[in-house]
Amino acid sequence: MTAQVWMGYLVDAREDFTVIQSPFVLNGSRVYGADSDATTLAVAGMLHRLQSESVSSVAAPDGIDTVSFAGATGVPHHSEDATDEAPWDLLVGDEATVVLARQGATVELTALDVEIDVDADFHQAMEAAWAAEQSTFHVSQGAYVSRAQYEEAASSRLSLQGQASVDTVVWPPRYTYMMHGNEAQPRRLQRTGKVLSWTTLSAAGAPSEFSLRAPLLGGISTVFLQLDDGPKGVFLAVDDETPAFGMDVPMELVFRRLYAQEGFIRYGLKARTITD
Repeated sequence: MTAQVWMGYLVDAREDFTVIQSPFVLNGSRVYGADSDATTLAVAGMLHRLQSESVSSVAAPDGIDTVSFAGATGVPHHSEDATDEAPWDLLVGDEATVVLARQGATVELTALDVEIDVDADFHQAMEAAWAAEQSTFHVSQGAYVSRAQYEEAASSRLSLQGQASVDTVVWPPRYTYMMHGNEAQPRRLQRTGKVLSWTTLSAAGAPSEFSLRAPLLGGISTVFLQLDDGPKGVFLAVDDETPAFGMDVPMELVFRRLYAQEGFIRYGLKARTITD
């Protein structure tokens, strides 16, 4: 089956379920990309579903960061104390595959025909770097964001939640309800924009949060975007594709792993060239 590409992943959407899968293959098996995991696939799958219907809550297994998932999608984790069943379930497969299924649905997994081979040495080195980075003993010498700070700002950062008044749109949101004398209202911004400028830091010059992976990636790239809804922002580029940087090149913001500290992954929005 020819798969639709969505946020850098493969998607097969049916009435009662959505299959989201990594396009990368190693020795015949699907594997996660350099900055992806089950949570990033789950977020992409839910955002695809939300284009056509609303979802009140979802049950998620271990391995899904439910706080980051809710922050990015606006869909909360179904409480284990609830007396009713969750309307939707997240299921995590063995081969870089996540399924979002309506309660009681029969899921049919079809073979998706997009396969991108990855280098075995690179993949193993990247997996080892992420494992070391997630060690509870690993603390970078750069920017420190506590878990409490991360979770407090998750909704506005991960869902691109800004503020709008009569003539102004800002992101991130301000800690005020007034802008230029007008009342500001929450507004979720489009995840698209155009390139204003970009830069690539060498592995030696990259922030220490990325010191274990930057040498494998050949450095860290960032891009300054003019978002389609008005605000500007600086974002990391995705690690699993080669961005086509250039003035006014259209890009989309996708949910990916940023870095880990103290055994906890920080997720964020990264820029991906729109070529699909």
